[in-house]
Amino acid sequence: MSYFTGFYPSVRVDSSGDGVVSQAGGVVLTSMVKVAGLGAGLSEDLEPWRKPFATHDPGKILSDLALSLATGGDSVSDIDRLRNQPEVYGLVASDPTISRLFKILATVEPAKALAAINGARAKARAHVWAQAGKGSPLHGVSAENPLIIDLDASLLNSHSTGIGTGL
Repeated sequence: MSYFTGFYPSVRVDSSGDGVVSQAGGVVLTSMVKVAGLGAGLSEDLEPWRKPFATHDPGKILSDLALSLATGGDSVSDIDRLRNQPEVYGLVASDPTISRLFKILATVEPAKALAAINGARAKARAHVWAQAGKGSPLHGVSAENPLIIDLDASLLNSHSTGIGTGL
Protein backbone atom coordinates (compact mmCIF):
# COMPACT_ATOMS: atom_id res chain seq x y z
CA MET A 1 0.00 0.00 0.00
CA SER A 2 1.36 3.42 -0.86
CA TYR A 3 0.08 6.90 -0.22
CA PHE A 4 1.09 9.84 -2.40
CA THR A 5 2.61 12.65 -0.35
CA GLY A 6 4.23 15.12 -2.72
CA PHE A 7 7.08 13.94 -4.92
CA TYR A 8 7.04 10.26 -4.00
CA PRO A 9 4.47 7.93 -2.46
CA SER A 10 4.97 6.76 1.12
CA VAL A 11 5.52 3.02 0.94
CA ARG A 12 4.48 0.75 3.79
CA VAL A 13 6.62 -2.34 4.25
CA ASP A 14 5.27 -5.62 5.58
CA SER A 15 6.03 -9.32 5.26
CA SER A 16 2.78 -10.46 3.65
CA GLY A 17 4.49 -11.18 0.33
CA ASP A 18 2.02 -9.09 -1.67
CA GLY A 19 3.03 -6.06 -3.71
CA VAL A 20 6.65 -7.01 -4.23
CA VAL A 21 8.83 -4.11 -5.36
CA SER A 22 11.84 -4.94 -7.52
CA GLN A 23 13.70 -1.73 -6.65
CA ALA A 24 13.26 -1.60 -2.90
CA GLY A 25 16.53 0.33 -2.54
CA GLY A 26 14.84 3.18 -4.35
CA VAL A 27 12.50 3.59 -1.38
CA VAL A 28 15.46 4.67 0.75
CA LEU A 29 16.50 7.18 -1.91
CA THR A 30 13.01 8.65 -2.31
CA SER A 31 12.86 9.03 1.48
CA MET A 32 16.19 10.87 1.39
CA VAL A 33 14.88 13.26 -1.28
CA LYS A 34 11.89 14.05 0.96
CA VAL A 35 13.71 14.33 4.29
CA ALA A 36 16.61 16.35 2.93
CA GLY A 37 14.22 18.81 1.32
CA LEU A 38 15.85 18.29 -2.06
CA GLY A 39 12.58 17.66 -3.88
CA ALA A 40 10.84 20.68 -2.39
CA GLY A 41 13.93 22.85 -2.99
CA LEU A 42 14.24 21.84 -6.65
CA SER A 43 10.52 22.33 -7.15
CA GLU A 44 10.63 25.81 -5.64
CA ASP A 45 13.85 26.95 -7.31
CA LEU A 46 12.87 25.66 -10.76
CA GLU A 47 9.37 27.15 -10.66
CA PRO A 48 10.34 29.88 -13.20
CA TRP A 49 10.97 27.15 -15.80
CA ARG A 50 7.66 25.34 -15.22
CA LYS A 51 5.15 25.89 -17.99
CA PRO A 52 1.63 26.95 -17.01
CA PHE A 53 -0.69 23.96 -16.56
CA ALA A 54 2.25 21.52 -16.76
CA THR A 55 1.58 18.09 -15.29
CA HIS A 56 5.19 17.40 -14.36
CA ASP A 57 7.24 19.46 -11.92
CA PRO A 58 10.79 20.19 -13.22
CA GLY A 59 12.20 19.39 -9.77
CA LYS A 60 10.52 15.98 -9.76
CA ILE A 61 11.81 15.26 -13.26
CA LEU A 62 15.40 16.02 -12.23
CA SER A 63 14.99 14.00 -9.02
CA ASP A 64 13.66 11.08 -11.04
CA LEU A 65 16.64 11.26 -13.39
CA ALA A 66 19.05 11.21 -10.45
CA LEU A 67 17.19 8.24 -8.94
CA SER A 68 17.34 6.45 -12.26
CA LEU A 69 21.12 6.81 -12.31
CA ALA A 70 21.45 5.89 -8.64
CA THR A 71 19.48 2.68 -9.16
CA GLY A 72 21.65 1.53 -12.06
CA GLY A 73 20.47 3.49 -15.08
CA ASP A 74 22.99 4.56 -17.72
CA SER A 75 20.97 6.99 -19.84
CA VAL A 76 17.87 9.14 -19.83
CA SER A 77 15.81 6.35 -21.38
CA ASP A 78 16.54 4.16 -18.33
CA ILE A 79 14.06 6.30 -16.40
CA ASP A 80 11.53 3.80 -17.73
CA ARG A 81 12.60 1.53 -14.84
CA LEU A 82 11.10 4.12 -12.46
CA ARG A 83 8.02 4.57 -14.61
CA ASN A 84 7.31 0.85 -14.19
CA GLN A 85 7.22 1.19 -10.38
CA PRO A 86 4.57 3.91 -9.75
CA GLU A 87 3.94 2.61 -6.22
CA VAL A 88 7.50 3.68 -5.35
CA TYR A 89 8.23 6.59 -7.70
CA GLY A 90 4.79 8.02 -8.44
CA LEU A 91 4.06 9.63 -11.80
CA VAL A 92 7.23 9.77 -13.92
CA ALA A 93 7.51 12.05 -16.95
CA SER A 94 7.74 10.66 -20.48
CA ASP A 95 10.97 10.82 -22.46
CA PRO A 96 9.65 13.67 -24.68
CA THR A 97 8.66 15.68 -21.57
CA ILE A 98 12.16 15.19 -20.17
CA SER A 99 13.69 16.32 -23.47
CA ARG A 100 11.53 19.46 -23.48
CA LEU A 101 12.66 20.29 -19.95
CA PHE A 102 16.32 19.85 -20.95
CA LYS A 103 15.77 22.18 -23.91
CA ILE A 104 14.13 24.83 -21.72
CA LEU A 105 16.82 24.62 -19.03
CA ALA A 106 19.59 24.76 -21.64
CA THR A 107 18.19 27.67 -23.64
CA VAL A 108 16.19 29.93 -21.30
CA GLU A 109 18.74 31.52 -18.96
CA PRO A 110 20.86 28.36 -18.57
CA ALA A 111 23.25 29.95 -16.05
CA LYS A 112 20.30 30.93 -13.87
CA ALA A 113 18.84 27.39 -14.17
CA LEU A 114 22.14 25.82 -13.14
CA ALA A 115 22.43 28.25 -10.23
CA ALA A 116 18.89 27.30 -9.13
CA ILE A 117 19.73 23.58 -9.22
CA ASN A 118 23.00 24.10 -7.37
CA GLY A 119 21.25 26.29 -4.82
CA ALA A 120 18.63 23.63 -4.09
CA ARG A 121 21.35 21.01 -3.73
CA ALA A 122 23.35 23.25 -1.39
CA LYS A 123 20.29 23.92 0.81
CA ALA A 124 19.51 20.20 1.04
CA ARG A 125 23.14 19.36 1.84
CA ALA A 126 23.27 22.04 4.54
CA HIS A 127 20.02 20.74 6.04
CA VAL A 128 21.30 17.15 6.16
CA TRP A 129 24.66 18.16 7.62
CA ALA A 130 22.91 20.30 10.25
CA GLN A 131 20.77 17.30 11.22
CA ALA A 132 23.90 15.11 11.42
CA GLY A 133 25.41 17.33 14.14
CA LYS A 134 28.75 15.87 15.20
CA GLY A 135 28.49 13.27 12.43
CA SER A 136 28.53 16.00 9.79
CA PRO A 137 31.55 16.22 7.49
CA LEU A 138 31.69 19.91 8.42
CA HIS A 139 31.68 19.39 12.19
CA GLY A 140 34.76 21.01 13.65
CA VAL A 141 35.99 22.33 10.30
CA SER A 142 37.89 25.60 10.50
CA ALA A 143 40.85 27.33 8.92
CA GLU A 144 43.10 25.47 11.35
CA ASN A 145 41.29 22.14 10.88
CA PRO A 146 40.18 22.06 7.19
CA LEU A 147 37.99 19.44 5.56
CA ILE A 148 40.24 17.48 3.22
CA ILE A 149 38.73 15.66 0.27
CA ASP A 150 41.02 13.25 -1.59
CA LEU A 151 40.11 13.56 -5.27
CA ASP A 152 42.92 11.27 -6.38
CA ALA A 153 40.95 8.07 -5.85
CA SER A 154 40.72 5.23 -8.34
CA LEU A 155 38.02 2.65 -8.87
CA LEU A 156 39.32 -0.84 -9.42
CA ASN A 157 37.27 -3.64 -10.86
CA SER A 158 38.44 -7.09 -9.93
CA HIS A 159 37.23 -10.56 -10.68
CA SER A 160 38.33 -13.87 -9.30
CA THR A 161 37.24 -17.24 -10.58
CA GLY A 162 38.74 -18.86 -7.49
CA ILE A 163 36.17 -17.56 -4.97
CA GLY A 164 34.65 -20.43 -3.06
CA THR A 165 36.71 -23.07 -4.87
CA GLY A 166 39.66 -23.12 -2.51
CA LEU A 167 42.03 -21.84 -5.22
